[in-house]
Amino acid sequence: MKRYMLSIYQPDGDPPPPEVLQNVMRDIDALIGEVKAAGAWVFNGGLYPPSRATVLRLQDGDVLSTDGPFAESKEHIGGFFIISAPDLDSALEWARRAARATTLPIEVRPFQD
Repeated sequence: MKRYMLSIYQPDGDPPPPEVLQNVMRDIDALIGEVKAAGAWVFNGGLYPPSRATVLRLQDGDVLSTDGPFAESKEHIGGFFIISAPDLDSALEWARRAARATTLPIEVRPFQD
């Protein structure tokens, strides 16, 4: 089985109102249960907004640390799933289900062997 990362992209800004977010979280929790029941779950998690990031980069032989995101953008990774699937088509099916649950874009990337 190969491993895949399903990245959930969300727009910058305030989260949706509680009545919307509550339904999304319910659907995500249900999806996590389905992934676990199918034996495809490896790990999943949500991330704090990019403003909570710390970026380290090499510059002139020193590693510099700065607060905030690496790059300014209109969307960022808000969470992810690491799954185990027999092939890309199976991973894409989980991603379709994640897109329905989150109502957000999902990027699927295989891990290198």
